[in-house]
Amino acid sequence: MNDFGLDLAVIGNGRTAALLEPSSRLVRWCFPRFDGDPIFCRLLAGDEEKGFSDVVLDGMVDFTSDYVRNTAVVSTVLTDRKGAAVKITDFAPRFRIYDRTFRPPQLVRIIEPVAGMPRITIRFRPASRYGVPMPLKSIGSNHITFRGSDVVIRLTTDAPLSYIDREAPFVLTRPLYLVMGPDEPFPADLSTTCREFADRTRDYWTEWVRRLSISYDWQDVIIRAAITLKLSNFEETGGIIAAHTTSIPEAPKSGRTWDYRFCWLRDAYFVVKALNRLGATQTMEDFISFILGIASEEVVRPVYSIVPADGMDEEIAEHLSGYCGDGPVRIGNAAAGQIQHDTYGSIILAAMPIFFDRRLPRPGDAGLFQLLERLGVLAEKSAFEPDAGIWEYRGRMRVHTHSVAMCWAGCNRLAAIATHLGIKDRAAYWSEVANRIQTRLLDEAWNEKRGAFTAGIGVDELDASVLLLPDIGLVEISDPRFLRTVDAIERELLRGKHVMRYASEDDFGLPESAFLICRFWLIDVWWKLGRREEAIDMFNDALQYRNRYGLLAEDVHLQNNQLCGNFPQTYSMAGLILTAMRLSRSWEDRYWHD
Repeated sequence: MNDFGLDLAVIGNGRTAALLEPSSRLVRWCFPRFDGDPIFCRLLAGDEEKGFSDVVLDGMVDFTSDYVRNTAVVSTVLTDRKGAAVKITDFAPRFRIYDRTFRPPQLVRIIEPVAGMPRITIRFRPASRYGVPMPLKSIGSNHITFRGSDVVIRLTTDAPLSYIDREAPFVLTRPLYLVMGPDEPFPADLSTTCREFADRTRDYWTEWVRRLSISYDWQDVIIRAAITLKLSNFEETGGIIAAHTTSIPEAPKSGRTWDYRFCWLRDAYFVVKALNRLGATQTMEDFISFILGIASEEVVRPVYSIVPADGMDEEIAEHLSGYCGDGPVRIGNAAAGQIQHDTYGSIILAAMPIFFDRRLPRPGDAGLFQLLERLGVLAEKSAFEPDAGIWEYRGRMRVHTHSVAMCWAGCNRLAAIATHLGIKDRAAYWSEVANRIQTRLLDEAWNEKRGAFTAGIGVDELDASVLLLPDIGLVEISDPRFLRTVDAIERELLRGKHVMRYASEDDFGLPESAFLICRFWLIDVWWKLGRREEAIDMFNDALQYRNRYGLLAEDVHLQNNQLCGNFPQTYSMAGLILTAMRLSRSWEDRYWHD
């Protein structure tokens, strides 16, 4: 089999999602939701051929695979040495019906002959309990039911069941339809229903894209990134996951393998900001509903399950050897128990539009403001207390510049909200708190010896997150101290055109990969500083690291320039959108500029 690495597509519907290779093999599918047990776990199974489904074409010599334009539907064509070809269409159903969105925990696969007499084998090898094959199965009249110890999955199909059961090849003479999902009877004609689901799902996505407000340049890039972010939104609760995978290493043999199938509030804020910039306000409204429940809790954590009450205890999946055999494979994330003070500001910033965005049907009021004030109190109290920081150090605590800055941002925005609502005394209070934090931070985070705002108070290391200081309004872009900070970051954190988040040793040694989001932060700074050509050149170079489907992971490895880290990474895709929108020409210029 080909090793496609992270050259994968994601299909989904806001409830479930799967990853598939360009040759049609489904290698990742958590069921029944984003953070569920992976029915397909081949991506993390090392050399073991388990946890996948595919269509094997005898004598295959070529394949093409891409998204159907402006959709989350993937179309793949496999061709054999004699010119026979088969077309495979993969999607998760999503469309409007009865005034609500239909998004079942299902995958649909349509297999069609398009030339000659293709000879294929359909393989379906589900797993449960994170890598344990399902040995028990029963064959019905038009389905096969697979049973694990705590999950049951049904494959409903009009393909020959005996051939699937035996993994035997046969000649494809007509279209075949496969529906993968819960162990429930399929109550309608399979072929008609799958065709209808495919058409309505395509129509849903093309209409969703049609309503986006995008820039003139890099339109296809922005559209694909926007769809990918939408696929990371668990609409039932409004949570937004950081990625659809767990334990793709940040660098080979680094031990940096984390479960990202959860909602980091800082990441989700960037996603909401990006989608809101495009006019996709529903995701913002859903996420605000998600965070309002969190804001009322006694303790506010940096990361939550997509169902916030669910636990996130971290453990090792013993039956999976890891991506390319590189483990460990982790389930859950210990970051849920960390102290990360930037969370308070992230929530307040994410909720701000509800007070100011006139498109929204239910504007924020004094009651909501009082709820957010609880977070402001935590930000004021915690601003200069040590925490794990934005990069979630596991072995040390310090007062991180970014964390303090986000505490300031939360208090600053509370003052703006109070002013907007006409609550003058609270506006004055939060303005005074914000000014006090700002004055102290700019004084103590400045390191004259290093000539920069450093990663934290009293430390010498540099950190790319300080590039966000002008974006949140803490300093002016023209502040001489910030200009010197940019120079220092370029000297020490740039590797060619890659940008390190930091270059100093951490709990796992020296970092070996560059964070893609950090590159977008630097590009944005260059653009604001008038370094337009450099910014565009750096951005266009970043686009070269997208895979064939237009998707990005978290990192790029410095030695081999390969994508690494969890995938697809919402942080990276949101950065892509925000930077593209910033750098693009206006639509008014389109007729007279090349």
